[in-house]
Amino acid sequence: MNLLDKAKDIANIYKMNTNIDTVFVGGSVSRNWHDAYSDIEIFVLWKEAPTEEERKNPIVLLNGEIIDFFPYEDGEWSETYISQGVKFEISNFLTTTINKVIDEVMLSFDTSPVKQCLLAAIHNGISLSDDAVMEMLKDKVRRYPVELGIAMVSENLYMGAKWNNREALLHRRDWLMLYQTMAEVQKKLMHLLFGLNRQFIHHPSLKWQRQTLESMDIIPKDAADRFESIFLQAPETAVKELDEIIKHIYELIQQTLPQIDVSAISEKSLYLRPFNHEI
Repeated sequence: MNLLDKAKDIANIYKMNTNIDTVFVGGSVSRNWHDAYSDIEIFVLWKEAPTEEERKNPIVLLNGEIIDFFPYEDGEWSETYISQGVKFEISNFLTTTINKVIDEVMLSFDTSPVKQCLLAAIHNGISLSDDAVMEMLKDKVRRYPVELGIAMVSENLYMGAKWNNREALLHRRDWLMLYQTMAEVQKKLMHLLFGLNRQFIHHPSLKWQRQTLESMDIIPKDAADRFESIFLQAPETAVKELDEIIKHIYELIQQTLPQIDVSAISEKSLYLRPFNHEI
């Protein structure tokens, strides 16, 4: 039995509770990106706040082994358990909470990665309960707002002052700070590409980077290989490659969103800290 079939079986148990509006699978399973290390992410939307018994009852019926069981925090109840050798991560929300988050992102253009992750889960999610609630939610997130893309690009244009010190970090062999900086720059570049391609961020830590880049149309040539190579080649080469990727993405922004002037930010991002020849 594949992971999606397992998710459907689990959903049948959750659907017995009339306090539940809808159940759907998200994460790598919903995108067909899963592998042998994947768990199953299930989202359960409730009409009223679930009791601890309501959350634990499906686990009991599945003879599940609880790993984590968290109380209500930041609009969510969550639990993790193992059943039939598979790990399940359950995210519980009130349907009203989800609708509020959707409005914040779709109407107010909130760029929060955490909120976008919820919309991505709905956008790519596979309904496990065949109900009108899921269709209504999918309709709300079907069209990524142009204004959200502009906000994402505007917020992530500048690569940060640390990147201006890249040559100094190479010279000093400050590898920890250099690689932290390269990771921060890659994260900004990924956020730029999410905005350019009008895709919701699907994981706060940008998991599944290669698959994500391969799903995008507006990207530098050979983007997946080039991003991956940054951490697999000599630091000097990696820094030069990252500089080239930055330039290419700025060019894509100028072509795709001409209303955003990237010239000043490009110069600021690619600036190099001066080298003192007298020392």
